[in-house]
Amino acid sequence: MKILLSAALLLAACAQAPAPASESAAVARADSVQPVRPGIETFLADVPARLRGKRVGLITNQSGIDRARNSDIDLIARHPQLTLVALLAPEHGIRGTVEAGERIGDERDPRTGVPIYSLYQSEDRGPTPEMLRDVDVLIYDLQEVGGRTWTYVSTMALAMQAAARKGIPFVVLDRPNPIGGDIVEGALLDPRFTSFVGMYPIPVRHGMTVGELATFFNQAHGIGADLVVARVAGWERSRWMDETGLPWINPSPNLRSLAALTSYPGSVYFEGTNVSEGRGTDRPFEQVGAPWLDAPRVADAMNAMRLPGVRFDPVTMSVASTAGKYPGQTIPAIRFVVTDRLAYRPVRTSLLLIDEIHRTHPREFEWTRTIDRLTGSDRVRLAVENGTLPALLEDWDREAAAFAESRKPYLLYP
Repeated sequence: MKILLSAALLLAACAQAPAPASESAAVARADSVQPVRPGIETFLADVPARLRGKRVGLITNQSGIDRARNSDIDLIARHPQLTLVALLAPEHGIRGTVEAGERIGDERDPRTGVPIYSLYQSEDRGPTPEMLRDVDVLIYDLQEVGGRTWTYVSTMALAMQAAARKGIPFVVLDRPNPIGGDIVEGALLDPRFTSFVGMYPIPVRHGMTVGELATFFNQAHGIGADLVVARVAGWERSRWMDETGLPWINPSPNLRSLAALTSYPGSVYFEGTNVSEGRGTDRPFEQVGAPWLDAPRVADAMNAMRLPGVRFDPVTMSVASTAGKYPGQTIPAIRFVVTDRLAYRPVRTSLLLIDEIHRTHPREFEWTRTIDRLTGSDRVRLAVENGTLPALLEDWDREAAAFAESRKPYLLYP
């Protein structure tokens, strides 16, 4: 009987696949360190005297919450020292349910009656004078995802510029960088390719919080806003989102997990190709595919490179009928399986995968017009076409290392 029981216990233990080492360590660490308090909590606990009694314009969406999932909108609306007069919504809308690029109309918040203005619909995608007519202070609280192409960062910069023009304070309610603040990867944006998916020369994976980025933009790039950063309490650069104890909220419709965010700084580049980045599937930005893709062959070639922290699995993915690429089809795909997120370099990995797909399918593979804006220059496209990507990646590593040093004066967390 004891033998049978021991065998059963052994089988049960073997049936449970262990989590990757870095994720297991993250769970243990989250249980052993002090809780993290987001900027909304530190700010409302002690509103600066000069901001008390002010009329607030709030830039936020569903990601603007405290540890108990209370919305910034409700928290600020009922705070005795602040008066909420305007809500300003970024791309994806005030509730984060609108698909990328989809147009949305202005409305009023049903709970507070406060008007909602769509920043994404304005002429330059920043606040207009009309939106700020009754506003004494602009407050920003949107979850960052760790990648330069994330449009909320551009929304913040444009709003800082608008606040500076009007001469009103700009408050950033800071949040942790969900993929940590230690790793910097990729080249700086070439200013000739400035766009809404990259406004300032930072690497695609910058390793900074929105509060740190705001400080950097304001000082190093001369925005000159009256900037206030409500810091996160208890966060250290090495901590990822699952090490903070903070609740997970999808920052956008197609970023639904920390696994997606882990690959996003690199897999977003597939938006600039005719290979699907997984929109309309169950794992956007964790898998890429196309009807003509020889997934087993490409996956084998990628696995032979032995890139750190990642494995490539050939799979099929079913695409929703509403997706932008290959709608309604089930197509061959390759999935990024992250085995060690601290060793994994998603930018280098995705570019090498694009390069391999281009070599394997030179007739089928195509760029789209967005590739240069996403990568921040024309160098990636030309390097892939000319077979010189490895040399370019070495240059990018040097640029990332130099930025990691130059950003130090603007960092707010150890």
